[in-house]
Amino acid sequence: MTQPATPNEPPDFSLVLGGPLYQLFRRAHLTGDALQLLRRRILVLAGVAWIPLLLLSAFAGQAWGGTIAVPFLQDIEAHVRFLVALPILVAAEIVVHLRLRPTVAQFVARRIVTEEDMPRFQEAIDSTRRVRNSVIAEITLLVLVYTVGLWVWKSQIALGTASWYATPEAGHTNLTPAGYWYALVSVPIFQFILVRWYFRFFLWFSFLWRVSRLNLRLVPIHPDRAAGLSFLGRGSYAFAPILFAQGALLAALIASQIFFAGRNLMAFKVEIASFIAFFVAAVLSPLIVFSPKLARAKRQGLADFGQLASRYVGAFEDKWVREGASTGEPLLGSADIQSLADLGNSYSVVQEMRLVPFGLKDVTRLAAGAAVPLLPLTLTIFSLEELVTRLLAVLL
Repeated sequence: MTQPATPNEPPDFSLVLGGPLYQLFRRAHLTGDALQLLRRRILVLAGVAWIPLLLLSAFAGQAWGGTIAVPFLQDIEAHVRFLVALPILVAAEIVVHLRLRPTVAQFVARRIVTEEDMPRFQEAIDSTRRVRNSVIAEITLLVLVYTVGLWVWKSQIALGTASWYATPEAGHTNLTPAGYWYALVSVPIFQFILVRWYFRFFLWFSFLWRVSRLNLRLVPIHPDRAAGLSFLGRGSYAFAPILFAQGALLAALIASQIFFAGRNLMAFKVEIASFIAFFVAAVLSPLIVFSPKLARAKRQGLADFGQLASRYVGAFEDKWVREGASTGEPLLGSADIQSLADLGNSYSVVQEMRLVPFGLKDVTRLAAGAAVPLLPLTLTIFSLEELVTRLLAVLL
């Protein structure tokens, strides 16, 4: 049995240190117990996904130029997918592991989880660990990749023109040798790593939902305006690399449509806005499970501080306004005045308390992480000089 964590011992929580693929990487000497060997892991995965495509397309004379519309070396989407997004998704494991463990530890360090609920808190961690390590879960993800994933790639992402990986003919697509490796190895590798992150998002949501069911000690007067839970909003920055990788992939897909299908960047403005909103919501929505507890804490805090304020201002009025102060006690410099001001500030903190454990700054930072990879696309409608001029006009 796992022993419950104490305030001096961080909970043993991790979304990434486990699962069949993690164990396979350990046996293949591609990772250590704490996700070491990152460079080796990236080189192997990106190499298996990308290098055979280069060699096979070069052997077929489709790496550069030729009679096809999209040679391999001009396929922006393929290069960004395997040489940018895939390495970022692999490296993100370290970021998530290093940031979420201390985030979860804050529940204990701040005594938000009471001593009586520590066994249930530890059970939430253990339950998350069991699902994370599930063989059935990762096999299910693999099946989804080779069924739904390939269908989505073929019907929604693959270019409808002659390219290094496929040639449309009589209503169907003929894959080249490089195309078979692309469809059966490279794309599934990327999709599996990606949907595995979606699975981890689910685990994070499930864990937070279990914690939100506990009898949490929330303090409505806490200066973070979130009853002491604002660390969860900052902890969500751990997922920023996943948003960046997704943004890079979307930018590559749009670039392919612009360069090879003759479309304009402005035609994708709705898709871009929807993409950013969706993924920011996906990262922050698990935190909303605490909203009922925060709303209850705010109502109780307003009631408690309202009663306290009534008693204090009543006594203050009797003493100072109705001239009940002891003879000779000076009003100037009286601690009663400062206490009245402090009480007003405390009541304002409770009034301004948010019903979600994140703020506008958290939303903005995550949105920026998703949007940054899309910025180079603006060069398709503005020159670099025009873009710099417009940015300076906004900033200055």
